[in-house]
Amino acid sequence: MKENIISTDHLIIIVTATIVGTMARALTIKEDFRQYPTYPNGYLIHLVTGFVAASLGAVAIPALMTKNFVAVTFLALAIQQFRDVRKAEKESLKDLENTESAYRGDAYIDGIAKTFEARNYFALIVSFTTALTIQLVDSKFISINIMSGTITGLIVLYVIKRFSKGKVLGDIADVKEGKIEVRESELFVDGIFVSNLLGTENAANMFQKEGLAVVIIPREEHFRIALDHYGQRQAALFEATRSVGVKRYHFTRKEYEKGKIVITLVPIIKDVNKLIEAVKKTPVLESVKKSHSVMDTNLFGRE
Repeated sequence: MKENIISTDHLIIIVTATIVGTMARALTIKEDFRQYPTYPNGYLIHLVTGFVAASLGAVAIPALMTKNFVAVTFLALAIQQFRDVRKAEKESLKDLENTESAYRGDAYIDGIAKTFEARNYFALIVSFTTALTIQLVDSKFISINIMSGTITGLIVLYVIKRFSKGKVLGDIADVKEGKIEVRESELFVDGIFVSNLLGTENAANMFQKEGLAVVIIPREEHFRIALDHYGQRQAALFEATRSVGVKRYHFTRKEYEKGKIVITLVPIIKDVNKLIEAVKKTPVLESVKKSHSVMDTNLFGRE
């Protein structure tokens, strides 16, 4: 009967690794909620799944040390579970598309869902590394074991966060305020034609008095490949409308000669700096993989 009782050493490994892994998930939640429609509930969902992921990573080492190889197979089940989480997030965001001021778009939704799945792997990898470190250090002082495992886990978290961190539009393009001009029923921003749907005098006056516009200018010629991607422009428009709201109308238009992108709308909050910042922080989507320099990671601090 005593053989089935978990040892104190293994209990320390499991508890420490689970706590550090769950903490790793908690530290990355702040990067999720801005993309999530109901982030208070999102906190709970992702903390729970992060705890489960951390627990699975934590028990792997004790299971191997006690030759309980069946327990390790639960890692395979965890991966399937996390894929289901990704699928559920994708379905949830698609169901909400018709309630938003502007569509996120399929490309943005796919990227968000992949991010949610990857964050669970953060918790699993960090907890596994923490448990492995404690086992390898194996000092007679428990505090040294716990400290070594925790420090290693946090270092691993920093590395994988840097590795997984993608670029934002502000890294590949300049974003500046655009000058709105209405000519009869046609809308122009910095001389770029945007729309001819301003058919009423009220619409024209509204845009002239309350409208905001930004122009996205690629810093290099090959960055146009990313900006020309429809899903990327849709993601930028979504972040723009969510940051300042939409009182009426929102448009995006591509200028073909120099690759400029125009985003314009009549906002609820007339704050052009907030609008520019939102567009700058729009993630460069993973589906934009035609330019390797766009998708380079920030592991070694590259911009």
